[in-house]
Amino acid sequence: MSTKSIFAAGVDAGSTSTRCVIAMLEGDRFRFLGYGCVPSQGWSKSRIADQQAVSDCILAAVVQAEAMAQTAIENVVAGIGGLTVRGANSRGKWDLGRPREITQKDINRAMDRAMRVQMQEDRMLLQVMPQDFVVDDHPGFHDPRQMLGSVLEVNTHLLTTSVQEHNNLVGAINRAHLAVDETIYESIAACYASVLPEDRRDGVAVIDIGQQSTELVCYYGESGQLATSLKICGDHFSRDLAHALRIPMESAAIVKEQFGSAVAVGTPENSVVEVPLVDGREARDVPRKLINEILESRAVELFEMVRGELTRFGMQRALSNGLVLCGGGALLAGICDVAERVLECPARMGLAQGILDWPEELHDPAWTTVAGLAMYSARLRSQVDIERQSVGMLGRILR
Repeated sequence: MSTKSIFAAGVDAGSTSTRCVIAMLEGDRFRFLGYGCVPSQGWSKSRIADQQAVSDCILAAVVQAEAMAQTAIENVVAGIGGLTVRGANSRGKWDLGRPREITQKDINRAMDRAMRVQMQEDRMLLQVMPQDFVVDDHPGFHDPRQMLGSVLEVNTHLLTTSVQEHNNLVGAINRAHLAVDETIYESIAACYASVLPEDRRDGVAVIDIGQQSTELVCYYGESGQLATSLKICGDHFSRDLAHALRIPMESAAIVKEQFGSAVAVGTPENSVVEVPLVDGREARDVPRKLINEILESRAVELFEMVRGELTRFGMQRALSNGLVLCGGGALLAGICDVAERVLECPARMGLAQGILDWPEELHDPAWTTVAGLAMYSARLRSQVDIERQSVGMLGRILR
């Protein structure tokens, strides 16, 4: 019997680059078909400042991907991030009335209670991360269906975002003549592509370091425990160099990418970097160790902020499988070493896994998020309509 092929597409509209990946699901095989990437425009401090410019970039990236894949797409899964995304724990309770077998409808009702939280005017629910279920005061159940009980409770982590920012992103994609199947928090998508399900059980955190935003998600025991956005991002590293060396931001970014490292120890004292010309003045030499010390200071601050968030949720000692660093900021040399030193756990680059024919040039942490978006698109589109209707709001859950 032939297996129906399902086309899936993800769009990562970042502040530096706009990326699109098209893939195809054939049975249990997920195969890469095409990709597109264009420089981003229309963004300011991780927010959309010009919706039409963002839409034009999305359309250009999609056209590139369609040309390579030799197919047209109409629906995508989009990534969303930035400081407007926030996470908080919530708890829902459903009284079954009498001891009986727990069904999917009971789970849906308990989830619905957990999602009934009071939000500010410009806030909306983005995703629900179920942590565990409690049956008759007995906690720790991952799937309580078919169990006997009279009271069902659920612990969840709710992600909310700005309605305006969410609508601006969806509107930009719609202007590119595409429909949005779902919007996914970027670090969750990165985790979906780079971390195997069995590796989440013993604790893992994924940090997506973008140019204008950094997102963190933490898993333990197969469940999402924490998701939040951090104030420090790739731009801060470049801005520190720009201020200290008195050079433009563009030049500072080049120095960071080509010569910088997050580890200053071991840098030769006589190693220098020729910084670019500024306003017609002659280029000058700057000690490479000074550059690395500036970058290391900011990297330490970033991971101390991560440690603070993990401590706040009691996860600082629960990361047996360590940290996974994604995004363009993860390309900074030595940043994994700083992460290991500050957080006292192993750290590695997050690269996409499980995609057939994935190009060598895309073995890059900057492409991990959009790979996860395409994978989740395939998961959504492979579900039959009956299943999606029966699950309802649980369709937003990504485990």
